[in-house]
Amino acid sequence: MKSRFISMAVIAGILFLLAGAGFCEEKIGVSDWVEKVSQGTINWTGGYIEAVGIGAPPEKLIGKPNARPMCLGAAKVVAQRNLLEIIQGVQVDSASSVKDFTMESDIVNTQVKGLVIGAQEVHKEYMSDGTCEVTLRMPIYGNFSKMIIPLAMAKPPAAPAPSAPEVPVVTAPEVPAPAAPAPVVTAPVAPPPPIAYTGMVIDARGIQARPAMSPRIFDEDGKEVYGSANVDREYAIQQGMSGYARDLTAAQSNQRVTASPITVKALRTNGPGKSDIIISNSDAQQIRVSVENLTFMKKCRVMIVLD
Repeated sequence: MKSRFISMAVIAGILFLLAGAGFCEEKIGVSDWVEKVSQGTINWTGGYIEAVGIGAPPEKLIGKPNARPMCLGAAKVVAQRNLLEIIQGVQVDSASSVKDFTMESDIVNTQVKGLVIGAQEVHKEYMSDGTCEVTLRMPIYGNFSKMIIPLAMAKPPAAPAPSAPEVPVVTAPEVPAPAAPAPVVTAPVAPPPPIAYTGMVIDARGIQARPAMSPRIFDEDGKEVYGSANVDREYAIQQGMSGYARDLTAAQSNQRVTASPITVKALRTNGPGKSDIIISNSDAQQIRVSVENLTFMKKCRVMIVLD
């Protein structure tokens, strides 16, 4: 009877420790594109930002009952400060970060700080040295996007830098060719009907592309293929203008782009943030020829694969 009681007590203790240490957290997928930053991470695939804070109770309270609550409170304050710092560095588009918007507007700055205060506590742990660790999480999409995306859409779009001019080739004077025989008249061949795609996957590996809340796709002539002008604002707010992944197969099978996405290879990036992407003119034309393709762009059914 005594051994049974001890076993039950041990099991209860283990469950308590697991709950307190936050082992119910979701796992990060192998194809998730996670940006590691100081004291936290930005999970662009999962759509959230996390920050870690470590705190300690006042020395006079060490060993007393209220030491742990004070320790957790101190750790949470540090986590909030770290979360705010991470958010400020989030890239909005290829030329701007969140910090640029908060510096321009006191209202935006206040709203961002309010979201940080309301961030969800997803992990807490009491360390063996008497300190505490707290992890806070804030979604990128939803309330945060509702504040930032309209500001990004209101910015005038910047065209990509022009390609280097071609060097003219000097050739010898042409010799008139003999008259050609009369052409054979054949019936015109109808072009194949355009394909209606359900989404778009951009393979941007190998060009040092970076994620952003408001990425844009251009053709080689600098004409915009996909950007804020193509999307419905509500879709952009709720799920972001693009999803991100590390694995091409995972991106192609992502429910965001559904059953029949077009996959195109990126040629290079544009802008200091390297989040604007250039694709070939032929791929851009293939996307533009079908009116149905405007539907998937409107619903932000775009995935970008990064290294």
